[in-house]
Amino acid sequence: MVKVSVVKFITFFAAVNLLLGCKVSAQTNTLDKNFIKASMIKALEWQEAHPIFAIAPTDWTAGAYYTGVAKAHQATKDQMYMAALKNQAYWNNWQTYSRLHHADDVAISYSYLYIDINDGRRNFVDLEPTKKFLDAHLFDDDEWKKGTDKSEYGRTILWWWCDALFMAPPVLNLYAKHTKQPKYLDEMHKFYMQTYNQLYDKEEQLFARDMRFVWTGSDKDQKEPNGKKIFWSRGNGWVIAGLALILEDMPKDYEHRPFYENLYKEMAEKIISIQPKDGVWRTSLLCPETYNHGEVSGSAFHTYALAWGINNGLLDKKHIPAVKKAWNGLVKCQHKDGRVGWVQNIGAFPEPASYDSYQNFGTGAFLMAGSEILKMQ
Repeated sequence: MVKVSVVKFITFFAAVNLLLGCKVSAQTNTLDKNFIKASMIKALEWQEAHPIFAIAPTDWTAGAYYTGVAKAHQATKDQMYMAALKNQAYWNNWQTYSRLHHADDVAISYSYLYIDINDGRRNFVDLEPTKKFLDAHLFDDDEWKKGTDKSEYGRTILWWWCDALFMAPPVLNLYAKHTKQPKYLDEMHKFYMQTYNQLYDKEEQLFARDMRFVWTGSDKDQKEPNGKKIFWSRGNGWVIAGLALILEDMPKDYEHRPFYENLYKEMAEKIISIQPKDGVWRTSLLCPETYNHGEVSGSAFHTYALAWGINNGLLDKKHIPAVKKAWNGLVKCQHKDGRVGWVQNIGAFPEPASYDSYQNFGTGAFLMAGSEILKMQ
């Protein structure tokens, strides 16, 4: 009789766990608001105790995380969220990250603006670094705006990758609102349209991550194993969550608002139509069998955006069951200690996640989803 080694058993168990992913339990009542609030606080506490970032505490990963913390505070008014927001901002000295042409590096300013609007303490927030970044980002020349970078990524516009539509536009939109300077909103729209025209697939109602994944009719076009186009879940999550953030603060009478509302509705329709039975989307939206397990960061951004649409009248209430199913799937991916697992690591296209994989932006997306679920009637 052959004995199975401990190592082989662990490897087998891990493979089974990876295959199953985060599954929904029909017995788990995760729509109780006290349960949701507790899950969110546990996620915050774990993440604050286990800091992680890609480049610096002011980078895009922290920017996305603290946007989630801001939305959690907005929904709950729990002082723990505001404390976390103020602590990081103070120790960051209200700075952005350093690449003034790169949309990622101003995402952190969403949290600074939120504090300034909602904390009420005069002369506490310093928005001068944010203004310096936005002015340089929009109005200074750089190699991408010049169109001299001829790489396969399509770096001939300012926001050449779809993730950028979460990073800079909501900040510009909120800054324009907060400072009463509509020129920042108009500039945001100009650059947003460049990205839309370059990366949005009107047939599929989804965004390519960058020009590497835009089909041109050539044999060199990248395809999924099932022959379909490659659409990354988190990439599209960045876009649709960013749309919800933009629409929340955009003036109702802004001349270009209908464009953003229509784009939101198109993407929401598609995202709902391809939702897996267990509620959580796979990293590859059109080829879910490639990595057949739920992935939290993309799914949580989708959940937040869909719940926001229902709460704000852009999406029919008949879709509430889809949002509830998604939230049930998300909480099954949270560890007992609060860690939000099954988050695909930093990347630019569909890749697998695991039970233990986490990132602060995944926690931020989880908090964003919870914040809108709490508002649902």
